[in-house]
Amino acid sequence: MTDPRSDVPSPAPTRLVDIDMPFGRLVLFFFKAGLAMIPALILVWAVAAAIFFLIGSLFGVGFMEHGRMMRW
Repeated sequence: MTDPRSDVPSPAPTRLVDIDMPFGRLVLFFFKAGLAMIPALILVWAVAAAIFFLIGSLFGVGFMEHGRMMRW
């Protein structure tokens, strides 16, 4: 059985030379990217805090104060 795509020529390689974008649209893009970064940072912070809490509770370093263990 022959492949029906065998007689389709391969596409020519593409090279991006220039992007023509108005300055206002570029500012809007970066503004939106900055706003989208806020919830992402909160999520990363929460995941990192949970990981550090779990590691700290496993190894017992959660109640350190001035290099000494606090006595309850």
